[in-house]
Amino acid sequence: MSIGVLETDQLDRAAGMLKVMAHPIRLAIIDMLGAKEKMNVTEIHQALNIEQAAASHHLNLLKTKGLLDSEREGKNCIYYLKYDRIIQIITCIGKCN
Repeated sequence: MSIGVLETDQLDRAAGMLKVMAHPIRLAIIDMLGAKEKMNVTEIHQALNIEQAAASHHLNLLKTKGLLDSEREGKNCIYYLKYDRIIQIITCIGKCN
């Protein structure tokens, strides 16, 4: 089924991605990954001054909803943005206020 330009399943996926992004810590993670491209959990939790478990939780949510991807480098899990355009969305929203 199509509603306007996007199909219903595309709208559902977009809504899920926007919902998971709608948290200050997750927005900060996306922003950092947009600037540094790849970071591990330790780098993220230290940069944000949050517990490592909290960083891991937020990273897992972002990855589950398809915003991030990861790869193993030794015993470290390295996270990166799955789509560079995510930064454009945040930038656009930031210009709306």
